[in-house]
Amino acid sequence: MKPLTFLLICMCSISLYAQSDSTKSYTTTRVSGEPPQIDGVLNDAAWEQVPWGGGDFRQLQPDAGKEPSVQTKFKILYDAKNLYIAFKCLDPEPSKIVKRMSRRDGFDGDFVEINIDSYYDKRTAFSFTASVSGVKGDEYVSNNGDNWDAGWDPIWYLKTSIDAEGWLAEVRIPLSQLRFADKPEHTWGIQILRRFFRNQERSIWQYIPPNAGGFVHLFADLKGFTGIKPQKQLEIQPYLVGKTEHMASEKNNPFVTGQESSIDVGLDAKIGLTSDITLDLTVNPDFGQVEADPSQVNLTAFRLFFQERRPFFTEGSNTLDFPVSQSNRNSLFYSRRIGRQPQGSAVTDPDGDDGVAEFVKPNIRTTIWGAAKLTGKNKKGFSWGILESVTSKEYAVIDSLGYDRTQLIEPLTNYFVARAQQDINKGNTIVGGMFTATNRQLDDPDLAWLHKSAYSAGADFIHNWKERKYFFSSRMVMSHVKGSKEAIANTQLASERYFQRPDNDHTRFDGNKSSLTGTGGELVIGKKGGNLVGNLNLAWQSPELELNDLGFLSQTDNLSQSIWVQYRILNPKGITRSQRYNINQWRSYDFGFRNLEEGYNVNAHGEFKNFWQSGGGVTYIARIASNADLRGGPTIHYPGAFYYWMYATTDTRKKFYVNINPELGFGQENYSRNTSIDLSLTYRPLNALNISVSPSLSYNDNQMQYVTTASANGQTRYVVGSIDQTTARITIRATYMITPNLSIQYYGQPFGTTGTYSDFKYIENADAGEYRDRFVTIPQNWLTLTDGEYAVDEDIDGIPEFTFYNPDFSFAQFRSNMVIRWEYIPGSTFFLVWTQEMNGEFLDDGGSIHKRYSFDFNDHKAHNIFLLKFTYRFVL
Repeated sequence: MKPLTFLLICMCSISLYAQSDSTKSYTTTRVSGEPPQIDGVLNDAAWEQVPWGGGDFRQLQPDAGKEPSVQTKFKILYDAKNLYIAFKCLDPEPSKIVKRMSRRDGFDGDFVEINIDSYYDKRTAFSFTASVSGVKGDEYVSNNGDNWDAGWDPIWYLKTSIDAEGWLAEVRIPLSQLRFADKPEHTWGIQILRRFFRNQERSIWQYIPPNAGGFVHLFADLKGFTGIKPQKQLEIQPYLVGKTEHMASEKNNPFVTGQESSIDVGLDAKIGLTSDITLDLTVNPDFGQVEADPSQVNLTAFRLFFQERRPFFTEGSNTLDFPVSQSNRNSLFYSRRIGRQPQGSAVTDPDGDDGVAEFVKPNIRTTIWGAAKLTGKNKKGFSWGILESVTSKEYAVIDSLGYDRTQLIEPLTNYFVARAQQDINKGNTIVGGMFTATNRQLDDPDLAWLHKSAYSAGADFIHNWKERKYFFSSRMVMSHVKGSKEAIANTQLASERYFQRPDNDHTRFDGNKSSLTGTGGELVIGKKGGNLVGNLNLAWQSPELELNDLGFLSQTDNLSQSIWVQYRILNPKGITRSQRYNINQWRSYDFGFRNLEEGYNVNAHGEFKNFWQSGGGVTYIARIASNADLRGGPTIHYPGAFYYWMYATTDTRKKFYVNINPELGFGQENYSRNTSIDLSLTYRPLNALNISVSPSLSYNDNQMQYVTTASANGQTRYVVGSIDQTTARITIRATYMITPNLSIQYYGQPFGTTGTYSDFKYIENADAGEYRDRFVTIPQNWLTLTDGEYAVDEDIDGIPEFTFYNPDFSFAQFRSNMVIRWEYIPGSTFFLVWTQEMNGEFLDDGGSIHKRYSFDFNDHKAHNIFLLKFTYRFVL
């Protein structure tokens, strides 16, 4: 059966779909007299001015639609500056209430949550979560509930208490933290949700079935607002940072003396310019308390993607999000391009004058002079965001016999991003666009290999119908980069495209070009409401598409098609609380219509009545071919492969729980074998203490791992080898909450990997019908290993035809981060940070698995950073 025919049959199939209730409403009132004091007691006279709402919650999980084990009530008041909310969370056994503590946005233990659609646009909401332990959570909700941004940290106030009937929460939310139109009367959307932790039960006031085709558009109504005005928010947060570093000194190196100290200042600000427009500013931002990236060793031709962790860029990141396709990470905007490590490197004389080496001052990031974000949304449903940032010139300082010189390694650069969307037909139809620009001041010819300018643009469209159960979306993007002939030649030869491939008959390398223009996009039609959901996706990225100046692009020259279908049972059946079954199919081609990949996957997931979870799946790759693995060589065709995986998680309500995830992969013709196991152990001895240890071990055996490209007697040799690679890591996390606003958090990760190569061969016919005809094995009598370099003597005449370095490797790294964070008043924080890094070797000593591997850091001194950061938020 053809994939499209199969999808249409699935979409036309009858699916169970529980309709949501008719829209509820709650009418608030303006406070008369003194407002309630936020103390968690609810004994203020002000609360007598409004009736209790709620008491008629229904289960969302596990038994959707039925009455919950416990009920919840609420009251809502307002005045000219604040919104006040009281929650009464009934519980017949107050002593069993789970009072777990976590960092902000930890969402652990019993909690109650209010979601407010103050724009009343049926797409976005502001979410505030109150834990019984007093921990706050807050998220900005967008795309009708598909995106939840925990980086949004508004100022609001919370107090809780436990009494004989259950627990109480009292909340004050300044209106300056919400966004709404300027009009005499308001109706807002509202949804209240509660988690009853010991039963793992979620209940909801305005019932929305879990298989509904959306979330925010089905909220209840909050009425009764008159005479309130949008608040022009003004928050200024200066910071002061003191830092000292201790590391191993290097003989004669004036830049690595073993110790370095500095003091820095900066400023963050949030300014409400109008009722619809907010300006976020940062001057000389500091990201020293940000957790380190996980260690990686990259054996592929492609760039690695790392999550953004810097607060200025994570807050509101959904506003500037524009993926090229759902099937990969390619995106018009990747904020880690701003402030990246300088792209150039210093040119030094390794021996220097008189045999003395030259030294380069370390430079790990580009200074961000300043950045600004403007965001807004008006009452007509038009939303937009603009980001502007300037990064400074960066110079490498080079010492030669006590004399310093500088070399420009990163130019002055301006980054600009703009995003806009228009809601139509109550948010059922959305039209949007995005534009990015990168402009560099390239005065130095040594940096002529960089793009002088890079632009990208995109347009997107989504239409929902039948109560948003069905949707169609499309997006198109275009990029244009300009620069010197050298810069554009480098772009054509880069790993994203490799125009120089000898079998590339649909694009050509042109060394005289000074610009490139490419396109990309996707079309998706699908169903997201009901028990049967799925979509059909068609996507493309043309060969000349280039996004990596301000976006992220792994590989281009790709046409792909994919199908995903899921059947879900969201009400308890037999021994389970929920079940999900998925079928996936995909196929991809290059723009010469060469079939690169064809794959199929089935997987299933379930949660059981004992609160354990489990799932697994199998993937069959019928065809695998890569036009990048030989780094500019021909497209290589691999045998097919099977991959198997599963996971199991014990009851997460318990003080101790376990997650295990083994995976196994087999390449046909025995060309590859991959095995891995990830284990996570979480222990919570106290409500305030959470400890997790997550070891991971993987093995990779691959007969076709790329090694090098060489020339032998006028012929190009694409050398590959069999790699036996072992990778191990242990991720350790511990959080101790002294109070809801004072925490100690530790992160540590020893990482190690070792790879041994053997059975070298070179590719002769990369697309031969038989696997063994695609390469020629290099016999041992051709090979000589001397001082870490292999010499290959093909005719055994004593004169090697080519050489290559021994690719064996062993690498170990330990990274850790300890942070004491104290939010001494809402929005103002004190950080004490200790960061450590060590590099060494990962040893494989043979023997039993528990004795076999070890990390060797004995000859390497740790690099320690101690940082003190103080911020104070002025709310004016």
